[in-house]
Amino acid sequence: MMLMPRRDFDVFDDLFKDDFFKGKDKAALMKTDIRETDNSFILDIDLPGYKKEDIKIDVTDGYLTINAKTSTENNEEEKGKFVRRERFMGEVSRSFYVGDEVESDNIKAAFKNGTLCLEIPKVDPEESKPEKKYIEISD
Repeated sequence: MMLMPRRDFDVFDDLFKDDFFKGKDKAALMKTDIRETDNSFILDIDLPGYKKEDIKIDVTDGYLTINAKTSTENNEEEKGKFVRRERFMGEVSRSFYVGDEVESDNIKAAFKNGTLCLEIPKVDPEESKPEKKYIEISD
């Protein structure tokens, strides 16, 4: 006979310790790819489970900020006890410094299949050069 140490065995705890079920922090909810073309920057931001109406985008003081909120309202009575809940409810936000090198008035946004795509046009370098202003010297 072989003696094995006794171990309290919980199927659910062992199953949910797998990497597949590990929790994600809020920063991982807005994974972003940024591409640069000759005329613009293109951002692809993953926002699965969000609705277009719950996403706000603004540019203030050179920062592009994306803010998204989600909540689950379940009015029907739930049957059974939850063993684990992994649905995120709350607000996430991410900011990117874009400075003065982009045309914030002409940013285009599209939301499809849980991905927010932003196209941010660059300012033409010739147009962005400050105009020289000469100061007259008085006598």
